[in-house]
Amino acid sequence: MHTMALTLESLNTLPLDAAARLLDGVYEHSPWVADAALAQRPFVSLAQLQFALAQAVTHAPLEARLALLRAHPELAGKAMEAGALTRESTHEQKTAGLTACTPQELAHIQALNTAYREKFGFPFIVAVRGPRGTGLFKPQIIATLERRLGGHPDFELQEALRNVHRIAEIRLTDKFALPPLRGQQVWDLQESLAAFSDPGFAERGELTVTYLTDAHRACAARIAQDMRDAGCDSVHTDAVGNVVGRYAGTRADAPALLTGSHYDTVRNGGKYDGRLGIYVPLACVQALAGAQQRLPFALEIVAFAEEEGQRYRATFLGSGALTGDFDPAWLEQPDADGVTMRDAMRHAGLDPAQIPSIKRDPARYLGFVEVHIEQGPELNARNLPLGIVTSINASVRYTGEVVGMASHAGTTSMTQRRDAAAAVAELMVFLEQRAGADGDSVGTVGLLHVPGGSINVVPGRCSFSLDLRAPTDAQRDALERDVLDQLQAICARRGVTHSLTQTVRASAAPSDPVWQTRWEAAVQALGLPVHRMPSGAGHDAMKLHTILPQAMLFVRGENAGISHNPLESTTCNDMQLAVEAFDHLLAQLGRAST
Repeated sequence: MHTMALTLESLNTLPLDAAARLLDGVYEHSPWVADAALAQRPFVSLAQLQFALAQAVTHAPLEARLALLRAHPELAGKAMEAGALTRESTHEQKTAGLTACTPQELAHIQALNTAYREKFGFPFIVAVRGPRGTGLFKPQIIATLERRLGGHPDFELQEALRNVHRIAEIRLTDKFALPPLRGQQVWDLQESLAAFSDPGFAERGELTVTYLTDAHRACAARIAQDMRDAGCDSVHTDAVGNVVGRYAGTRADAPALLTGSHYDTVRNGGKYDGRLGIYVPLACVQALAGAQQRLPFALEIVAFAEEEGQRYRATFLGSGALTGDFDPAWLEQPDADGVTMRDAMRHAGLDPAQIPSIKRDPARYLGFVEVHIEQGPELNARNLPLGIVTSINASVRYTGEVVGMASHAGTTSMTQRRDAAAAVAELMVFLEQRAGADGDSVGTVGLLHVPGGSINVVPGRCSFSLDLRAPTDAQRDALERDVLDQLQAICARRGVTHSLTQTVRASAAPSDPVWQTRWEAAVQALGLPVHRMPSGAGHDAMKLHTILPQAMLFVRGENAGISHNPLESTTCNDMQLAVEAFDHLLAQLGRAST
């Protein structure tokens, strides 16, 4: 599209009017965005320029933001049919195949466009070149339009603006001829890994990889091969199924840097939860190996076999084995099909007797760092690609059951019922109110089941889960105490009984100040503002925290940062920045080690 790439030097040094012309078309028919951002020159990176442009929009009056949205053409709309699109919009809609719609597709899209504009007051906007930058397919675009048509107006205003910023990011990448090649590679490797999914989910196009299933073992084999291809000197699978790749340093006696994340998933989950933390450092290894460079220390990447606790009640099994927290009693746990963990391990060719031997000696490691998709909306709302984790919240989980009396729904009066499900429902309402009163505590009943339930039977049993989280151990403990006391009171009042089994208890894991500062320096080196934030989600870093200094880097998620959901996504541009931040972290450590 452009005969000669722009440079930051020319953008920084030209007169304001000339510099603004270089950015013409980045924000559709809205030159005021570039004018406002260029007042902050000079820029040290394209990422800094992108953030300045986004901030110019964020700080503009509402009417200006609405005008920016209304300046965009409808997808496959009248402007496209009339050939009246800008050069940039023409290229984007053609890339997505929208210029080659069938009459039926065109009619459907235009009907959705009309409904969307009538509801929200601006056209439907989506970055049709997608998170990879190479284009969404028409069915993806139509599905997104149908989904967002049901959104709340306040949310949809922000989502439309976020897509405008993504469109601008891609256009800037084109203008500066700086494709995020390493981010694209990380993207492609994760797409390849997502080809493996458990039976029953794979047939529906859903991603589910449960500990030691065939899909899980196929993932381990693929990761091992990817590690070899990247240049790791040694790759092996340990006694719990962790895949370990090591890139040797120049000093064999020097402590190594440990990094990694998990490759199992929740049911019908996303492609980047955990896996991003495997492939970002692997991209750094590939660059080092390609340049025939070695760090003074070894880099050890661990793809943890299990973190989610989906098959067995043994969350953080993979990282826990490295810290010596593997409970041998777990081996006798059966899964839903009656297969014990011990048998599953043996079937996978693992030797449970070797588990104690994989415990790590802290003296042999510098620390642990983890890159992870944020799994929340904060970075997305702030137009920031990266965030620095200050602490991982404390958590506790239970599985429980309330037992009452099953009885006829028509003949049992409301005062005589011992309804197990109603007791759990009352607890859920209390949990919502009590956690909300803390502000930054959260509580969730994610599993709820009436075994053998019937439409005309008062529930006699109800099984459920409890997930409680808070920034500090003390705050979590207070929430837990109040919730369990309330459960006891509810059951006593309703004439039902309950049982609880604690499955997880994890202390808050504050980031090590030195390692957090290293991540902050890496982000600053990219020209980005440092944003510090706690993690409400649990991570493998929580386990490694017990033996090593640790710190985490968050990467922005798309779709308001949703995770544990097929809509979980991030862009290859943000992945590229995560790789570059990891490069900076390694360089800092290298300088400190010489």
